Amino acid sequence: MRSTPLYLAAAIAGLLSTAAPAIEPSLPQPLPVERQLPAARDIPFPGTIELNVDATDVARSVFRVTETIPVANPGRLYLLYPQWLPGNHAPRGPIDDIANIAISAGGQPLAWKRDPVDVYAIAVDVPAGAASVTISFDYVSPTSAAQGRVVMTGDMLNLQWNLVAFYPAGWFTRRIMVAPTATLPAGWGYGTALEPDTARAGTVRFRPVSFETLVDSPMLAGRHFRQVRLSPKVRLNIAADHADELKATEPQLLAHRSMVEQALKLFGAEHYDHYDFLLFISDELGGIGLEHQRSSENGVATGYFTRWDEQTQRRNLLPHEYVHSWNGKYRRGADLYTPDFSVPMRNSLLWVYEGQTQFWGYVLQARSGLVSAEDTLAFLAMAAAQLDTRPGRQWRPLIDTTNDPIIAARRPQPWTSLQRSEDYYNEGMLVWLNVDMQLRELTGGRRSLDDFARAFFGMRDGDWGTLTYTLDDVVATLNAIAPYDWAAYLRSRVEQPRPHAPIDWIGKGGYRLVYSDTPTNFWRIEERRRKIADFSYSLGLSVDTADRSIDQVIWDSPAFAAGLTNSDTIVAVAGESYDSSRLVEQIDDAKASRRPIELLVRRGSQYRTVMIPYFGGNRYPRLERAGNGPGWLDVLLRPRP
Repeated sequence: MRSTPLYLAAAIAGLLSTAAPAIEPSLPQPLPVERQLPAARDIPFPGTIELNVDATDVARSVFRVTETIPVANPGRLYLLYPQWLPGNHAPRGPIDDIANIAISAGGQPLAWKRDPVDVYAIAVDVPAGAASVTISFDYVSPTSAAQGRVVMTGDMLNLQWNLVAFYPAGWFTRRIMVAPTATLPAGWGYGTALEPDTARAGTVRFRPVSFETLVDSPMLAGRHFRQVRLSPKVRLNIAADHADELKATEPQLLAHRSMVEQALKLFGAEHYDHYDFLLFISDELGGIGLEHQRSSENGVATGYFTRWDEQTQRRNLLPHEYVHSWNGKYRRGADLYTPDFSVPMRNSLLWVYEGQTQFWGYVLQARSGLVSAEDTLAFLAMAAAQLDTRPGRQWRPLIDTTNDPIIAARRPQPWTSLQRSEDYYNEGMLVWLNVDMQLRELTGGRRSLDDFARAFFGMRDGDWGTLTYTLDDVVATLNAIAPYDWAAYLRSRVEQPRPHAPIDWIGKGGYRLVYSDTPTNFWRIEERRRKIADFSYSLGLSVDTADRSIDQVIWDSPAFAAGLTNSDTIVAVAGESYDSSRLVEQIDDAKASRRPIELLVRRGSQYRTVMIPYFGGNRYPRLERAGNGPGWLDVLLRPRP
């Protein structure tokens, strides 16, 4: 170590003593955030908006729009693009796909500017003497799934009016009237809940409706199209990639008619003047399940009718969306209802909105014969097992998952079992299965959730407005059926983390949840449909059968302990090329031999051997009857006479 001369040290000390004092960091103050948009008022909007949508450019997937909006006074006008979308429960409006905006009044162009705070709003200054402003723009819809949901192909389209319309700020959307017109490719058929006014040469003008009703009334159109009547008020509209996909057999249609019939027997009222199922059967148009008051959008892959036995789970889609006409559209959580599409939604009652809809969707599929009671029970076993063993329930209450549409937006997750993902659907369903069995127990089997459905959803036949509710309303209705501390019962299961899922309904319903070394037939069908091999209850992972990548790893499972994640690909099992049946055999062999399961795994460019000391054998959940004769769960799934 070299020493520093004394004179040099003294010089450095002198320099330090005369250095400028430290500069205080700059501390700015933020500019105030000024909200310019007028609040929505519950008064009539003066005039009727003319909305014209040209949907003929299927080669480029572009919707061309012209919208004429009446104005009563000169000055600043704010036009809003729908942001918070019903059924999405989140701000999902794709305003980034709006292009070529041009605004004019009296033939003269007007400048426009996007609001810097409310970026779904554009501002325009209306000149004196103008009776209306006209806005034209293109909705350049996604041309591949990587860009968003595909809504237009060369053979069909899904026209969602919220994608192709602005509305004036300052009014409840139910008080803004719109006269919509759509121009479709020549020869295409269409289905929608809107009522046609005039039609010629592929252009259909519909009767005026409120902007709220317009957004709630999408259109299905296609080259290959069929319409089937399911009841005097209910139609099934089908568009498909190929004409053969329209060929439903009479027994298949009978099951759909029975589903409608069983729903009406359940609820006792209809909250629509007519109802249209919009069924897309396509491998090109984006899949969807979206509820509306008088219709629903149901997008499934090809084979819905033609490969009927392979589509068991997909047949739950229509009953689920149909139930939403009562639960979610007519009856809606009070904090979810908003005056327009710019006001944030609050989702605290989605465990009723979606959870009880999930419950009735599965009940109706069994009661109608759309899906057998056996396969319905197999699904319920899968849901119960998944949620009962989900580690995330230890820290996160069910009610917090109602925020997932906003905070997660269905993005892929690294650890779904720990993070939880919209569990208000299936765990909400389990809560309502518990409630049903509790009602039966309290009343000696005389009352059930059927009584709740008729009391809560079945009033005011023909009313297709919106009737909001709170948790207190739910509790009061349950107490009218069977007095009990329902508030505490529900809050403890919804608002608090619980170590186990609400599965008391299994025992009370006459069954028990067991794990077998062979899967149910429904499990096998679902593995093939989803293209996975599911080892969730043994190793704690599932594998994509197409590329052998790990689809998910259960937190704290044997696979987790071995360091596996969903970024890994299984290359080999016990020295042989990976095959799901080979892994099934190795799990069985390990149970007998007590030797760890050996996997060769690739992550990126790195390979490693993983040894999993799991000896519990293959495990697949199922419901097994307990005792003799049918139980209450069997009674629940029987059709109503």
